[in-house]
Amino acid sequence: KECRMQAVKEYLFAQKHNYQGTVDSAFQDLAEQFSRMQDARTNLGGAALVVYFQGQKVVDIWTGKKSAEEAWQSNTPSVCYSTGKGVLATLAHILVSQGFLDYDTPVAKYWPEFAQNGKSQITLRHMLSHQSGLYDIRNNIDTASEMADWSHMLHILEQATPRFEAATDAAYQPLTFGWQVGGVLEKATGRTLVELMQQHLVEPLQLDHVYFGVPQDKLCEVARLIPKKKKAEIVDVTTQQNSQKIANSENSISNNVKKKKLTHKPSMLDKLLELSGQNLQDFQDGMIPKGMRKFSFFSDEGLQAIIPAATGVFSATSLAKIYAMLANQGQWQGQTLIRPDIFQELSTVQFTKRDRVMPLPMHWRLGYHRILTLGKSSKGFGHMGFNGSGAWCDPQRDLSFAYTHNFPTGSITGDYRLWGLTQETLRCADKVLKGRKGWL
Repeated sequence: KECRMQAVKEYLFAQKHNYQGTVDSAFQDLAEQFSRMQDARTNLGGAALVVYFQGQKVVDIWTGKKSAEEAWQSNTPSVCYSTGKGVLATLAHILVSQGFLDYDTPVAKYWPEFAQNGKSQITLRHMLSHQSGLYDIRNNIDTASEMADWSHMLHILEQATPRFEAATDAAYQPLTFGWQVGGVLEKATGRTLVELMQQHLVEPLQLDHVYFGVPQDKLCEVARLIPKKKKAEIVDVTTQQNSQKIANSENSISNNVKKKKLTHKPSMLDKLLELSGQNLQDFQDGMIPKGMRKFSFFSDEGLQAIIPAATGVFSATSLAKIYAMLANQGQWQGQTLIRPDIFQELSTVQFTKRDRVMPLPMHWRLGYHRILTLGKSSKGFGHMGFNGSGAWCDPQRDLSFAYTHNFPTGSITGDYRLWGLTQETLRCADKVLKGRKGWL
């Protein structure tokens, strides 16, 4: 309660113009909200917000620090966790549009080794909509550091056994999504994921920073977690201690699963999962590999590893442009990246109920989920990340959005700032389109 009151106080008394960049007058309220939300913490990190509307970039702003010594720049890339799933899915749709593979052919046709242990009928559609049954990471590898070996993880997926028959249920695939989808794209094309990204996404859209595996010479450009010191609240948050927080969650959830009851003061995560009726075992098996205390997504090793479901590194500008293309239904500056029939497929909801891992119904499309707001209605779609980064498009409004940062926060349903900025973005667009902003 005290933390919530402090957050409200910080917001109310924050500066409204603590950012750099450009803003269209129609979106000035959004820029001021962005400033208010970041102002009190700009010594702890940085953030960027980019919005495209009706094919034009209308917001391109940033604030804060990319490291303890360096200021955030207009194109600073940062770790975006699961926001990268939407980028990988977009690449998949482009390749489907070009005829390299399709949604409903068994993956084993392209990747014969994948057919083992009951996986012969799993399709790309099942993978993209989290209905393959292959969400378990915890029981398939011995330690989290194995995730840094791309070829090894593809072999692990070949050997894995689904937890349920494809299309009979859904379970969000927090980590395995990237090896499933990335693996079949490589097998279907005979090209590496890095090559496919460059040829079919980066070059056509002229993107600046889009990485699944940061090149050695680009590591210095990536925003990192900044050590934070506070007296009695949270001890220094460093890269290693960020991993320790995950490890602590691992121990906490393991204890809850084993004892079937809480024997410690419940965390907000515990409460959310308990209220949602989630099975803690499913959550743990999907989200928390063993040995996370020895592996950090923010280390050089983590950044250079190809873990598309978790360690995608992007600039806000690139994310917003990818979704601007999707907001325009696969068209961009005279190019057709995604055919109209394929766009119809990718944007169609595949699963409406709550899945086995997420506490909220996500309305899974093919690689994307619904837009989460503070009340404003949207038929758009996108993907958020564990740290509260996120990117989405709204084709009905011809609108796209991307928010990135390097603050040490984490939530499986997104940071409240992401929800608030999404809400205000939709409201500003509606003021132009409908003459009034509205809340719903």
